[in-house]
Amino acid sequence: MKNDEFAFFNQQLAAMLRDGIPLEGALRRLCQEMRRGLLRDELSALEADLAKGTPMADALAARQLPELYKRMILVGVKSGDLPGALTMLADYFQRQNNVWTRLKSMMTYPLIVMFVAFLISLALAFLWTHVIGPSMFGVFGGMGVRIPAATLFAFSTLQAIWVFPVVLGILFVVLASVVFLPGLRGKYLWRLPAFKEATVSRIAASLTLLLKNGVNLPDAIGLVEQLETSTAATADLQAWRKKLAAGAAKFSEVAASNRLIPPLFVWVVASAGEDLVAGFNRAAEIYHSRAIYRTEVALYSVLPIASLFLGAVVLSQAFLVISMFLPLVAMLNNLSGN
Repeated sequence: MKNDEFAFFNQQLAAMLRDGIPLEGALRRLCQEMRRGLLRDELSALEADLAKGTPMADALAARQLPELYKRMILVGVKSGDLPGALTMLADYFQRQNNVWTRLKSMMTYPLIVMFVAFLISLALAFLWTHVIGPSMFGVFGGMGVRIPAATLFAFSTLQAIWVFPVVLGILFVVLASVVFLPGLRGKYLWRLPAFKEATVSRIAASLTLLLKNGVNLPDAIGLVEQLETSTAATADLQAWRKKLAAGAAKFSEVAASNRLIPPLFVWVVASAGEDLVAGFNRAAEIYHSRAIYRTEVALYSVLPIASLFLGAVVLSQAFLVISMFLPLVAMLNNLSGN
């Protein structure tokens, strides 16, 4: 599901409901205008179930939609302000899309560079093994010239030239898996500042959304804990629930020690006193801005570093191959001298 498409859908649905269009009719009209895909199929199935008289809770439970979205729809229906809940959901998913778009930009360029380096290394290894190498072995046998040290080094290294594409290929697969598989991404990339702050911002925004619509703090933390099972935040949120159940009243006590959540987050929320909605909202804004800034800095840093890496890979292997021609140059010099 694309967050920007989902955000636009909810904005349009909220506007249609405010204009007095029934929910089933609004869903039907919007689905007709959407492009084919999983999101359209799920929303069409939701509209069909509602049209048959299926209760909202049962209709949502059968759909592959975000758990936070399902919960907020039920809260909006119960409070009688479904358009308001949809508008807040649209803002939430749009903000998540803005952060994730920048994070993907930061990760895409190194992946492209790694893949190009793998292809170049693979081509050089193939040329050496099947074209250049066999002919060079025969030439060295009857040249009668002293072989330079660079050629000797290159010759010994080129015996294992396939190590280069194999290592680069493994690195590319590992990096691509960490980037594109949510489980691995949440497990490893949260240690990077940009991903960590994006995760903290998402947690704060989710809690703001739930608390603002009347969900109590323990239930809100429990739901966000279910949403963050792939990140290190799960342990922090679980500890918060336990401290609330043990009778902790102040948020500074509830979030006294954390693995992922930083002290600044706790201080910002705690400084709002009893108005936790304002505290979490302020924390979400701060860490959203920090995540955007981190991704921009990282992007400008990654571009030159990745370019240097690609250049180093290409030049190192090209040097090895070119070094093999130094004896030929020496032989030509001898012939011209004679």
